[in-house]
Amino acid sequence: MPRPPRRRTPLRRRRLLQALALLPWVGAGAVLPGPARAQSATLLSLNASRAEGQVLLEFAVRLALPRVVEDALQRGVPVYFVAEATLYRRRWYWRDERVARVRRSWRLAFQPLTSTWRVSLGALSQAHATLPEALAAVTSSGGWRLADVGQLEPGATHYVDFEYELDTRQLPSPMQIDLGVRSEWTLRVEREIPLPPAP
Repeated sequence: MPRPPRRRTPLRRRRLLQALALLPWVGAGAVLPGPARAQSATLLSLNASRAEGQVLLEFAVRLALPRVVEDALQRGVPVYFVAEATLYRRRWYWRDERVARVRRSWRLAFQPLTSTWRVSLGALSQAHATLPEALAAVTSSGGWRLADVGQLEPGATHYVDFEYELDTRQLPSPMQIDLGVRSEWTLRVEREIPLPPAP
């Protein structure tokens, strides 16, 4: 029997839950962890718009791959980058309603025989001469259809919850054993933006 899809919590509520989880430690006088290291993934732009009857999304992320990730790629281990966007309708009387969700997964791999980098998105695949060129192909997207305008409720407030990450769950099983303590593999950005109202 197929497992039901995992119900996601909007970004704002996830951050609130994370903050609440720290309260017992603060009350007990525990020392909280210091500031996190500078992230190797930065969200450069994220825009949602309405055009030709559709809700479209475009984004750009800057990646600086840690040495451990580059070494794995050079050894022939493919890595996967995933972008997911969820469109919500805000409701004051109940949990916000999920209107639509889209997901894209890019596969990045090094080809030793040809010394090229291959990026695959679904059935599409393209070779690149350098790693920066390949990363440019997996870190941006334009005109990404999120929903039809007809799915929106007139006069309601809508927003987009966006996430982009290196998906370690798709790495070979032996590599996942100690990833829980390998922060170098944590490449992730998330953002919540409003959908502009209809003109």
